[in-house]
Amino acid sequence: MAEAAQPTEEFLRALYEQHGSVLLRFATRLLGGDWHRAEDVLQEVAIRAWHHAADLDPTAETVRPWLFTVVRNLVIDGYRARQSRPPEAGDPDMTQLPVPDGVDHALTTQVVVDAMRDLAPFQREVLLHVHYMGRSVNQTAKVLGVPPGTVKSRTYYATRALREALQSRGLLAG
Repeated sequence: MAEAAQPTEEFLRALYEQHGSVLLRFATRLLGGDWHRAEDVLQEVAIRAWHHAADLDPTAETVRPWLFTVVRNLVIDGYRARQSRPPEAGDPDMTQLPVPDGVDHALTTQVVVDAMRDLAPFQREVLLHVHYMGRSVNQTAKVLGVPPGTVKSRTYYATRALREALQSRGLLAG
């Protein structure tokens, strides 16, 4: 077994010594400077040359055109394989994703509560029933003991007053 490994090692050593650096530079140039992929291509060229070891003399200059052709074909095959597959979707950069921390919500809540204090008590009451508790106009009218038209009117004016209070605090754009 050691005897079979010896010719293989000699073949590959001679191949790399005679042609390795030239093939690596050629592959790197074809791959736009990607040294790592060029090394992979060179290894594949060595394997293919080894499979044809009976027909190739790694020390002869006449083998170089065959080696260059194999490098070129491998680079083209790799390019075509990447083009035929859909692009790989990497994970988005996690540092760019917004993370809700609740601070904005807490600050907004504080500003809204403060703006609600500017409203008249009957305006606060109608907004709480209609918007916070989700009651209809008729339900709110029944709870407050006022006609539905009064609930609509109070809701309208309370909403306007709240909008103005929030604008004065810089929460809403003009």
